[in-house]
Amino acid sequence: MRGLIVGRYAAFLVAVAMAILGLWRVNGHGHWGWWTLAVAGLALVAVGIHDLLQTRRAVLRNYPILGHVRYLFEGIRPEIRQYLIEGDTEELPFSRQQRAIVYQRAKDQLDKRPFGTQLDTYDARYEWINHSIQPSAIDSHDFRITVGAGCAQPYSASVFNISAMSFGSLSAAAILALNEGARRGGFYHDTGEGSISRHHRVHGGDLVWEVASGYFGCRTASGEFDPERFVQQAREPQVKMIELKLSQGAKPGQGGILPGAKVTAEIAEARGVPAGVDCLSPGIGRAHV
Repeated sequence: MRGLIVGRYAAFLVAVAMAILGLWRVNGHGHWGWWTLAVAGLALVAVGIHDLLQTRRAVLRNYPILGHVRYLFEGIRPEIRQYLIEGDTEELPFSRQQRAIVYQRAKDQLDKRPFGTQLDTYDARYEWINHSIQPSAIDSHDFRITVGAGCAQPYSASVFNISAMSFGSLSAAAILALNEGARRGGFYHDTGEGSISRHHRVHGGDLVWEVASGYFGCRTASGEFDPERFVQQAREPQVKMIELKLSQGAKPGQGGILPGAKVTAEIAEARGVPAGVDCLSPGIGRAHV
């Protein structure tokens, strides 16, 4: 028990001994080295007394002076991991290897990696595609799937398409570029929840019109579903399919919001909402859709 107590207060006792020895030798000789020892000892004794009297941190109270070493290493722990322990492919959201590539590209330096990898390609979650030693002959590279084979106007959809991104979250220039790409590539462009804007119509690329909980593009002035407006939009030749989005996942249970400051005249025209007013997307659609 006595040994345990001495161990806990060892650093404090050493500081006291330093202060006593330094002061004693200063009285006899006054050499600057003894002055340094005395001052350092007194400073550590002051720290130790403070640690013993404070009540906020049990580590410092039980291990005066020495406890500060624990907090020192805790403070520099991220740097120790980053520079001494952490591997090149570890850490989230980006590994050191990924960050290095970004830095090198920003400085116009060599950003290529030699053949080989440090990744564990045998890990259970690691996936890859191997080249086949017996390649198959494919009649057509234009992979397509027929949607609505029993409908009056079935659509031959490509497996490569543009997913839902609304005008409002993307600029007019982005919508124009994406739709032109869809036209040239022969695949569809999903409008996203923001409905069909004038920019979707410029190049004439195939559209999938997304109708969500806010009924943008087919809503009344009060925000209800407008069947006549829906039929008008659905019959446009450019609209090949209609996607029904049953809920809004931006904020579960709350829906989404486009602040009024961002609701321009063009966005208001496409969505059928007032310009300059907060545009709300309810968390879930209503049953009468």
